[in-house]
Amino acid sequence: MKKIYIAGHRGMVGSALVREAENRGGFEVLAAGRDRVDLCDQSDTFAFLAEEKPDIVIIAAAKVGGIHANSTYPADFIYENLAIAANLVEGSRQAGAGRVLFLGSSCIYPKMAPQPMPEDCLLTSPLETTNEAYAIAKIAGLKMCQHYRAQHGLMYHSAMPTNLYGPGDNYHAENSHVIPALIRRFHEAKEAGAESVAIWGTGTPRREFLHVDDLAAACFHLLKLENPPDWVNVGVGDDVTILQLATLVAKTVGFEGTIETDPSKPDGTPRKLLDISRIRETGWTPAITLETGLAGAYKDFLTSLETGAARL
Repeated sequence: MKKIYIAGHRGMVGSALVREAENRGGFEVLAAGRDRVDLCDQSDTFAFLAEEKPDIVIIAAAKVGGIHANSTYPADFIYENLAIAANLVEGSRQAGAGRVLFLGSSCIYPKMAPQPMPEDCLLTSPLETTNEAYAIAKIAGLKMCQHYRAQHGLMYHSAMPTNLYGPGDNYHAENSHVIPALIRRFHEAKEAGAESVAIWGTGTPRREFLHVDDLAAACFHLLKLENPPDWVNVGVGDDVTILQLATLVAKTVGFEGTIETDPSKPDGTPRKLLDISRIRETGWTPAITLETGLAGAYKDFLTSLETGAARL
C-alpha cells in the first residue's frame, strides 16, 4: 500500500483527491492541517516530510482567489505559493518521495495565448496582469518539478487544471472564483426577491470549467502512468461566455430576474480554453457535464448553509 500525502486536503481540490484515493483503495492517505505543519515554513515542512516519509506527494495546497483577491493581495499570492511549492518539492526529495504531482492552473499561460492553449505556449508572451503573481508562483512550481525530474531522475510532474468548481468551494463575497460567487449571488437574490443581478465585466470573456471530481480522477490517472508528460493540461475542451454561465447558474438556482453586466469591472483574460489533446492521448476524458456539475454544486452550497460549514 502506497502512502500518499495530499497537501491541502481541506480545500476543494484536496477534499476531492482524498475522496478519490479512498474510493480507489490501495492508498494510505496522509492528511495534515496547519496545526500539524506550516507549508510556508521550510524547516517545519522538511521535518514533517522526513518524519512521515510519503511515497507520493500531491501538491494541492495553495493560496487561491478570483480577480479581486489576486489584484488586491499580489504579494501574498506570490510569496505563499512560491514557499509552498519550494518547500514541498525539495522537502519531498529529501524525504525520499519517489513521486510528486504538482497542481498548477491554466492562468500560467500568456494572456494572448493561442486558443485552445497548448502546453508548449508557456512563457511565450506576457501573462494576464490581474493574476500575474499567482501565475509566476505556479510556473516556478511546474519548472521545479521538471528540473528535479531531469537532474535527480525523480518522477516529479505537474497537472494544469482549468477553472474548477464543485463541493467544498469558497463562497466568499469578494475572494471567491466565478462559479461559487455567482451561485451565492443568485441564491441571495432569489431569497431577497431581487429583480436583477449584476455580474462583473461585459460578460463576453469565455471560460472553461472542470468539476473538481473530474480533476481528482485525472490526477490518479496520471499517477498510474509510467512516463507522464512534465506537465499536462486538464480541462473539458469546451468553454462558455461568462454571461452564458451566469444564465445557467441563475436557472440552476431558480432566479427568475434579469442579469445585467457591469463593464466598469475588469473582464480579465478574453479567453482561457485549454488544449487537452495531450491528456486525452493518455486515455483520460472528463465525465461530468457543466449542467450536472452546477446542480450538484448548488446542492452542496445549500447543504453547507444548513450545516454551517459554508465557506463564506
